[in-house]
Amino acid sequence: MNNATSQSPPLSPPKKSLDTVVKLALMVFFGSFALIWGGMYLSRPDRSIPPYSIGSQEDTAVSVHVPAWTSDMEIETLIERFRKVGRETRNFGPMKIRPTTPDDPSGHYRRITIYIFTHDAWAEAPILHKYLTGEDQEVRDGFKRALRGLYRLTETDEEGRIGPIVDGPDSAATAAYSRQLFKHSLLEQP
Repeated sequence: MNNATSQSPPLSPPKKSLDTVVKLALMVFFGSFALIWGGMYLSRPDRSIPPYSIGSQEDTAVSVHVPAWTSDMEIETLIERFRKVGRETRNFGPMKIRPTTPDDPSGHYRRITIYIFTHDAWAEAPILHKYLTGEDQEVRDGFKRALRGLYRLTETDEEGRIGPIVDGPDSAATAAYSRQLFKHSLLEQP
């Protein structure tokens, strides 16, 4: 005979809820990750322009370094950002540039020239100084050839260009590696 007796599965003890201290510790743990993520999100760098660092600054001249893989289009975007700041506020402080005309009562950034390089050695202070003083012609020529972009702002004029500084006017022969993005007087409406 086959007496099948049905047995009920063994009853498991009821689940015990987490201790208050454990709950508090988990809230702190996950809350800290949420705060870190939120802070990183809110302080993230501006991704619309390429990453850059200020190499050196002397008077109104500023040397900027961008990564070697930065394209001309990205450098153009950076120059356009400098242009936007120059036109709207003339405050390059948030872009990590010290005042270029600190004693000028009409503004701390009345004149500025920003040189953009992909090789960080050209953005160093001794090189910028030699270029500005003209004491070494070989450095001046190399500085002009190594340049990847330029933004210049004065009280009256504004200029932006991609590529090295060429001696003489832009031509069809230089257009492949150097071109002027804009150059005009600020006294006239563009």
